[in-house]
Amino acid sequence: MALFDWLSPTTRLHPNQQPIRVRIQNDPYYRLQSAQEIAIAAALGVKIDVNQASVDDWLRLPGVSIHQARLLAELTRSGVQFYCIEDIAAALSVSVERLKPLQPILDFCYYDAETLLLPQQINANTASIEQLTKIPTIDLFLARAIVQQRQKHGYYRNLADFQRRLELNPQLVAELMYYIKFSN
Repeated sequence: MALFDWLSPTTRLHPNQQPIRVRIQNDPYYRLQSAQEIAIAAALGVKIDVNQASVDDWLRLPGVSIHQARLLAELTRSGVQFYCIEDIAAALSVSVERLKPLQPILDFCYYDAETLLLPQQINANTASIEQLTKIPTIDLFLARAIVQQRQKHGYYRNLADFQRRLELNPQLVAELMYYIKFSN
């Protein structure tokens, strides 16, 4: 049995795919180039919440133009929700078949009116010190620590990684989890 035979076929990577995998993991704005790269991103857990995606999120997808990305982001900001890939196809006036290759990383989350009243979450992996200080309970010292830790050791994977790396107490993390997110 070869060293990697225990991996499922979907997680096995050809040696020349490893650099792409690393690039996808380390660059939150890496623009995926093919269905193969979408499959790699999906295997890495990359998801785009279509109802909260930014222009930059949409631009990660192959074949999505800046105009299409702006249109989709503007529609969701105005309250339009997408429930399936057919909704996105209709909004862009393209065929569903053209968008099907994107489906493995598209996440259709639904938000009711009350959910929309929650505070706007700030991405801890891209936010500046100034943006972070606008979050309740984050002072200048903590904001600087968040950015320095991110620059030194890379993006935060999730809330638990964030807590561990910054050595935050559980009560502070419980307060912060409504204000921060961790997108790559």
